[in-house]
Parts: sequence; structure tokens; C-alpha cells
Amino acid sequence: MGGGIRGGLYHSQSPESLFIHVAGLKVVCPSNPHDAKGLLLASIRDPDPVLFFEPKRIYRAARGEVPEGDYTVEIGKAKIAREGTDVTIIAWGAMLYEAQAAADKAQEQGVSCEIVDLRTLWPVDVDAIEASVKKTGRVIVVHEAPKTCGFGAELVSLVSERCFLNLEAPPVRVTGFDTPFPYTLEMDYLPLAHRILPAILETARY
Repeated sequence: MGGGIRGGLYHSQSPESLFIHVAGLKVVCPSNPHDAKGLLLASIRDPDPVLFFEPKRIYRAARGEVPEGDYTVEIGKAKIAREGTDVTIIAWGAMLYEAQAAADKAQEQGVSCEIVDLRTLWPVDVDAIEASVKKTGRVIVVHEAPKTCGFGAELVSLVSERCFLNLEAPPVRVTGFDTPFPYTLEMDYLPLAHRILPAILETARY
């Protein structure tokens, strides 16, 4: 899934919301080698059908230690990839690294970001999201897919339902555009760090 390697129109799409909409399917998307192995083993052994999305942009870009033995990463459990106090950023797959880069820049301007790596998109770890948003009072969702009817819309709805009285600013989505994925302009299409940073600063100062 995903773009950033000049895969072209059909090979760069992020269709996770299509499958999340199908009742009974589970959808996972790792952001690092450790989680990729653990989630894959968990997916194979799961009694229900699991779609395992691999962000191909980070095939050779994301590096990390992977245990040689047998282990699993629990399906349905998110991970706090970065602790913070001012703004929650929800991301997955390749966009986790863009969120981290933007959070580094925001930190230089005095804004502390907490980053939630979903790992499992469905069933989503809504408890982890709720805990983080209640802590920061602000939330930004980052994903490659088009904005309209993307999974970010569902996440914003869940946050609004569970954390409405805790919100200090409107939830924000930083996403791909509502167009087919462009081959020659893919770096303009992707929600890279330079597009995420203004959303962080505006949300923090709302």
C-alpha cells in the first residue's frame, strides 16, 4: 500500500477504509520491522480474516531489531511511539515517520507531540486514542488516503464521541488529496512533515 516510490496511479493507493468498512475483516498496518513480524504471525494465527497492509515506501527505509524467535504483536493494540503533552498525532505505516519528523520540528518551537502508532486499523484501539486525547486535548490524524471518507473521518468521529468535553481545539486531518494518486507529483500529494507541522502549530495555539 501507499506511495512514495513512483508506483503510479494504481500501485500507490491506500485503500484501507474500503476494507475496514466490510464487517468481519481485520486490518493491520505495521510501521517497523519488529511489528511487521509480530503482526504477521498474529494475523496468520487469527481465526478471522486479516488484511495485512505493507507500506512499501519503508520496505528498505525502516530498520530495527527483530527477534529471531517466535513472538506476536497483539492485534487491536496501538503503541505510543512518542510521549507528549500538547497535541496527539494518530498515524500508521509510512506516515508515522512523517509525523515524527514534524513532531521534532514542533518541539523546537515549544510544542510537545504525543504520537499514537495504530498498528491495527481495525479493530482500532480506541482506548489508547481516548487516553492520549484526554491527556493532550488536541488531535491530528495523518494518513495517505484521500481525505473524504478516509479512515481519519472515523477516527475523528470516535474522538468526538468519547472526548468532546476534553477537546481544546477542533480535530484536524492531514491527508492525501481527493484526487487519483499522481505519478509525477506524488511528493506534493503525500502528507509529508512540512504539511503536518503547520497543522500541529495551529492546533496547539488554537
